[in-house]
Amino acid sequence: MSLQLPPARLEAYSWQEAGHCRGMDSEKFFTDDRDQTQKRRVSRTRDAKELCSGCPVIRECLEHALAVPENYGIWGGTTAAERQRLLLRPAAATGTAA
Repeated sequence: MSLQLPPARLEAYSWQEAGHCRGMDSEKFFTDDRDQTQKRRVSRTRDAKELCSGCPVIRECLEHALAVPENYGIWGGTTAAERQRLLLRPAAATGTAA
């Protein structure tokens, strides 16, 4: 069974216009480059999350990242691993498999 996503609609992504990250180098939000030291990855992740923390569309961004799902990068102030845990939480709570 494959996941069927609805067709993209421009208005569904209009929230991105208000993001603090708008116009920034997207590389700032993709912090899991294994060519970097662990210390550098942690620092870049912290910096990206700090930028997200005051963003007016952090909720919309996180909802998008969970719905798509975005498997890489910082979205809605969360890492891919943090989003994976959020997605698994309801299944664990109800005892169903994801």
